[in-house]
Amino acid sequence: MKHQEPARRISSEEFPPLLNEIPDPPSHLFIRGKLPDLSFSWLCIVGSRKHSSYGITACQKLIRELAGYPIVIVSGLALGIDSCAHEEAIHYGIPTVAVPGSGILDSALYPRSNVGLAHKILSHDGALLSECSPEEQATVWGFPKRNRIMAGLCHATLIIEAREKSGTLITARLAMEYNRDVLIVPSSITSQAGAGSNHLLREGAHAVTSGEDILESLGITVNSKSISEDVLTSEERIILNSLDEPQTIDELCTTTGLDPSIVRISISLLEIKRCVTTMLGKITRI
Repeated sequence: MKHQEPARRISSEEFPPLLNEIPDPPSHLFIRGKLPDLSFSWLCIVGSRKHSSYGITACQKLIRELAGYPIVIVSGLALGIDSCAHEEAIHYGIPTVAVPGSGILDSALYPRSNVGLAHKILSHDGALLSECSPEEQATVWGFPKRNRIMAGLCHATLIIEAREKSGTLITARLAMEYNRDVLIVPSSITSQAGAGSNHLLREGAHAVTSGEDILESLGITVNSKSISEDVLTSEERIILNSLDEPQTIDELCTTTGLDPSIVRISISLLEIKRCVTTMLGKITRI
């Protein structure tokens, strides 16, 4: 199986072209899997490990809206937003590349809880990339070096929740130094999870609230596409149209006038279709 294949060393001649443009490119990388199409637009997505439910919902929504476009999602295999970015990319058939802060053999991958996710990336024609030797364990100083590779690989970097003084901010700063677009999902002014993100907005980073915003930044022509009406039942459409704000099942029954059993079944189907998510007992439209 693909996750059992060995790591191999690649030289700078095989790198995605953008990586060779940064001031301190690596002399080599180790890879498992295969690099996605280099003609695609590569987008780095990073964010907080200690994310809020809002951060996950934003990540799910934005990646769903990028499905079908010539995009590669790059992230760091970390817990939180990084994991969500890889998982959603796989779900929607978007190529994804993980750049861990460790070696890329199973025995070295960090965090250990994401070895299974690494296997999923490889089995869906993605890749693991690292400057570390394949057996090298993660170190504190290895993560900033990893961040420069993620930022260097990509045309733009999207930040979904960054705390003050976080590794996510290091990636954003590097992308700015490399003259790449930095895109920010605005956070609540009361959220510590997004305090660093909002600071970047004050410094001139671009706010994004939709996949269309990201596509325009990447110079990709936006198609007028959305969830096809014929894949939703009439009850599912009624529920979606009622979700201007998160609601409980009971509130949705009152708002829509639908039978509770119909609402529960429809919510389950909408979750499968990645149209809604349930957090803390409330249904939120993605």
